[in-house]
Amino acid sequence: MKDVKNAVKHLREHQKYPATKANLVATCNELSDFSADDKKWFESHIPEGKYNSAEDIMQALGMNQAAMAM
Repeated sequence: MKDVKNAVKHLREHQKYPATKANLVATCNELSDFSADDKKWFESHIPEGKYNSAEDIMQALGMNQAAMAM
């Protein structure tokens, strides 16, 4: 994912929780401020599951601590 900072911001400020992979992918696909490549990356890397916070998602995606601190 190229736009990690914007993704983290969206996950923290705009995403409703709890959310499943299907919820997250559907929301992601509706966003106009993310590239098609970032949307495709997100869909192929987010594991199936239920997420209760942005931090849960970032951990599942293996995003590093620097990205999580943004």
